[in-house]
Amino acid sequence: MAQVLADRRDVDFVLFDQLEADALSQAEAYAEFNRKVIEMIITEARNLAVKEILPTQKDGDQIGARFNNGAVTTPDSFKRAWELLKEGEWIGTFFPPEWGGQGMPHLVSIAANDYFSAANLSLVMYVSLSSGVSKLIETFGTEKIKNLFLKKMVAGEWAGTMMLTEPEAGSDVGALTTSAKKNDDGTYSITGNKIFISGGEHDLSENIIHATLARIEGAPAGSAGISLFLVPKFWVNDDGTLGERNDVVCTGIEEKMGIHGNATAAMALGGKGKCRGYLLGEENKGMRAMFQMMNSARLHVAQTALSNASASYLNAVNYARERVQFRPADAVDKNAPPVAIINHPDVRRMLITMKAYVEGSRSLLYYVAKLIDQSHLAGDAEEEAGYEALIDFLTPICKGYVTDRSYDVTNLGLQVYGGYGYTSEYPQEQLVRDTRITMIYEGTNGIQAMDYLGRKTVMDKGKAMMALMGEIRKTFDQAKAVEALKPLVEKAEAVNNRLSEAAMQLGTTMMKGQIMNALVHSYTFMDVSGDAVMAWMLLWRASIASRQLAKGVKKKDEKFMQGQIKSAEFFINTILPLTNGKIDTIMDACYSAMEIDADSFGGK
Repeated sequence: MAQVLADRRDVDFVLFDQLEADALSQAEAYAEFNRKVIEMIITEARNLAVKEILPTQKDGDQIGARFNNGAVTTPDSFKRAWELLKEGEWIGTFFPPEWGGQGMPHLVSIAANDYFSAANLSLVMYVSLSSGVSKLIETFGTEKIKNLFLKKMVAGEWAGTMMLTEPEAGSDVGALTTSAKKNDDGTYSITGNKIFISGGEHDLSENIIHATLARIEGAPAGSAGISLFLVPKFWVNDDGTLGERNDVVCTGIEEKMGIHGNATAAMALGGKGKCRGYLLGEENKGMRAMFQMMNSARLHVAQTALSNASASYLNAVNYARERVQFRPADAVDKNAPPVAIINHPDVRRMLITMKAYVEGSRSLLYYVAKLIDQSHLAGDAEEEAGYEALIDFLTPICKGYVTDRSYDVTNLGLQVYGGYGYTSEYPQEQLVRDTRITMIYEGTNGIQAMDYLGRKTVMDKGKAMMALMGEIRKTFDQAKAVEALKPLVEKAEAVNNRLSEAAMQLGTTMMKGQIMNALVHSYTFMDVSGDAVMAWMLLWRASIASRQLAKGVKKKDEKFMQGQIKSAEFFINTILPLTNGKIDTIMDACYSAMEIDADSFGGK
């Protein structure tokens, strides 16, 4: 049975019916991206993903990245796929044409990546890391640095990665010890060790440009004294040619649960005292620059998780249609023939749960991508700031909630297959393993939750949250015009009201100085906020589908539109009652997790 990646009908529904992607072509910057062009782009992305990238997925998992004496080799099939991604200019989709990019809207780019990431997450990670570093260079690089690096990286001739984590400084980046000393020629000598560096070494490109955090000698302690540097694997001469090998060496790669095809490297910088780098941006402002890349990376991590969840869901649906086992539970005749398992109630429960989360998450991530496009097109600073506030507020939900639920979906996708799902004969178990890292990458989901409550909600005094609620109300008002959706809107509104109360209570707790007591509920707060956003997205979809059904649609579209309504009904009537229970746990203000003595956990 062929593996499926993303439902093209659903992708088109979100792009055109929900978010009106073709309307972006009214702006001069995106004038060429009308509906016909966007559809062509998605078709080409799907074809490349299915025909060329998907066949590399097993190689990535079973052969993986291999380390030998400082060098890392990827599976041979990766090389052809990388070359095809380069030829199609898929590495620099949203970069301006002046740097060799396609100038594509982020909304269109994320839809294309839906297919690529589902086809082989390990391979596509090399692409996304390169894009992230390229964006840092475009934003913070001098003209010299941009001219030296950007076109090569956007073209995929050179790759990129970011070096943050150190053995004694994991998520606490401010504790890093890598040091930098300024040289007479304006470059910096870098010394230190980094670990868990995705794509830190490989053989897909002739050079790798490492965005590296280090502390300049004499700089303040903590995150306030961190600077950002570009450290190339091979030094780049002023004329753009490659020079001598830089003193940055891979000392090993990790054996991991999943994403075996992506090298997770330990890197030594300046072991021979000859590692050089360029300052990127201002001294001691490295964290500000790196956070730009990390926020973008967090959205990408959410998108990759969704892609795996989408593939797992569609595989499960097709398997359930074909796998025949057991007669119907309500069959009176003991000799009744067995039926496809998609007819059994518990399989239906799993499939509709997966369906709701995949559809809601796709709408959310595409919506944030469109906000990014709108911020770029904004007519003034105030309008741009409004879009940026919504993006910042929704980013922890995208990274934290979507990756959590995507992992749940892949688990259900394995369960639908039963024992076969646990074997490597089918892709389901690999999708589970590959998706699990997304809950850890780019700041664990616990960190996302604390950021969401502390910085994005309380410190912001709820301004972004209120702005989001305003957007949600617009959708609810439209949905109320559909009589059958009114009861669903009422339930969703009730949860939103309670969510606001929970935010106020947690904010008050923090303002009283009981920060730890508030933060112990931050994960639950992010979780229920995600549920509220899912209900919003699913109601938005159901509202559109209801209106289209009322006007009349083609026969082939009827079931799809009806399915949108059923997803919203299921989620709001089945999941949101559990959300109310989670809000109860916040409002009850139980602080046992903080009050228990550390020795009471046992384990000694």
